[in-house]
Amino acid sequence: MILPSILLIGVFVYGLLGANFWTSMTDNHTAGQASGRKPVVFVGLSNYLDLLATEDFRHSLVNLVLFTVTFLVGALVVGFVWAWLLERPIVGGRAFQTVYLFPMAISFVASGVVWRWLLNSNQGESASGLNRLFQMIGLDSLQNPWWNNVTFGITAIALPAIWQLSGYVMALFLAGFRGVPEELREAARMDGASEWQVYRLVIFPQLTPVLMSAVVIIAHMSLKSFDLIMSISSPSAYQTKVPAVDMFVFKSSFDYANSAAVGAFLLIIIAFLIIPYLVQQHRSRTR
Repeated sequence: MILPSILLIGVFVYGLLGANFWTSMTDNHTAGQASGRKPVVFVGLSNYLDLLATEDFRHSLVNLVLFTVTFLVGALVVGFVWAWLLERPIVGGRAFQTVYLFPMAISFVASGVVWRWLLNSNQGESASGLNRLFQMIGLDSLQNPWWNNVTFGITAIALPAIWQLSGYVMALFLAGFRGVPEELREAARMDGASEWQVYRLVIFPQLTPVLMSAVVIIAHMSLKSFDLIMSISSPSAYQTKVPAVDMFVFKSSFDYANSAAVGAFLLIIIAFLIIPYLVQQHRSRTR
């Protein structure tokens, strides 16, 4: 019964991964080679070393780290705070949860179009979006170039990602809060624990699996981010380059070898993140 699934996964997942790694270790850099008119030669790891030696790709890796850290920390903090506040029954809590989850139903491309206007870098008389809002309320000092900043521009694009995914993180933490048995809370209170101690010593430790799941989900999404960045910026924008954009640019110029090498880099990075989590989950299930 499982043989068809094994065959499909073997061909379309692991088979294509193998093909990608093979392509990344060839000199397939031109349209003639991509179409088969010219021969392709095996070159080993030279494409990987050449990419790491270029300042552009190192800049993309730095941008990837900045984007991932900002996206991950922002979504976790905002989502956790809202879940903590909504964990207690409040008037309108259900309605707020529903509204706050709405952005998750929007595609990154659609939200990127809106946020491209909000993060417009024009200032002064030609300001628009958030810069115009800051100007109207007398906070001109907060106007900035947003994603056009060469060093930290990529962190501005993390803002719409946080807005879009923090509701999902809130839902995860909220489910975790409500999954803690009331008996544990009452037992801690009867032992003399303060409300803060109940949260710190009883509830927060129970949220560790939820936290790990949120970290893995958000981190792997941020590592593969492409559509949001492309909707706000452009492939030629140096300040918002990430490996996924580099892969698209290489592929568009028929540089299949470097495109595959960038994809392999992303796979390796994601594997370093996910494999320890999967091992830990397996060990916890088999105890």
